[in-house]
Amino acid sequence: MPSPSLTPIDVNRLKAVCSTCSLHELCLPAGLDQRELEIFGRLFNRRRPVKRGDYLYRAGAELQSLYALRTGFMKSCVLHEDGREQVAGFHMMGDLLGLDAISSNSHTCDTVALEDSDVCEIPFSSLEKLSREIPSLQNHFHRIMSREIVRDHGVMLLLGSMRAEERLAAFLLNLSQRFAVRGYSPTEFNLRMTREEIGSYLGLKLETISRVLSRFQEEGLIEVQNKHIKIKKPEKLHALIGQTACKI
Repeated sequence: MPSPSLTPIDVNRLKAVCSTCSLHELCLPAGLDQRELEIFGRLFNRRRPVKRGDYLYRAGAELQSLYALRTGFMKSCVLHEDGREQVAGFHMMGDLLGLDAISSNSHTCDTVALEDSDVCEIPFSSLEKLSREIPSLQNHFHRIMSREIVRDHGVMLLLGSMRAEERLAAFLLNLSQRFAVRGYSPTEFNLRMTREEIGSYLGLKLETISRVLSRFQEEGLIEVQNKHIKIKKPEKLHALIGQTACKI
């Protein structure tokens, strides 16, 4: 039973706040009752702003929390010994960050904000404790981890078997799908990352990214204005790669 000294939480407000981020996946679909939602809200209602260019966490840092990205855009990257940066992933509102640290108890990559962002901080020890008390929450957490594994497999497929045009088409379609799931336009969006960062993620040179984008535009598949992308013929992009885009 909740302590009477705790200030009651507005459950309807909690539902509204969580409806656009990964907390929605962690609690609302699990069928938590009002008391469980109140406990969840008290434990995890910790907002943290992250300015553009600032790190959410660094490689080697001890696992303290997971982070639900409420607004903004971030990238995860690994710094090689020669100073080269390898982009390992891009994260947008609704993604859960920090899963890389669970196995070793320390983060394996840097995660930095590509624009001013806002996260909900979820203390991992509290999440583990609550998951043991509420099995349905644990099941949803496992589903999120499984989804990340599937996405990693998709990236491996991209880098191992696709041509440059296929890689970039899959990347654009994946962004399109992710924006659509969050209620945004699947055909018009801004790229928060640079062409160089896209190339690092896809294993392609900057010149190749620019060349393929220009080719797609010349063929009428997309329209590019600086960082603004308009997908004009998504079916043509799908035809380039089959059905693999939704896996990355």
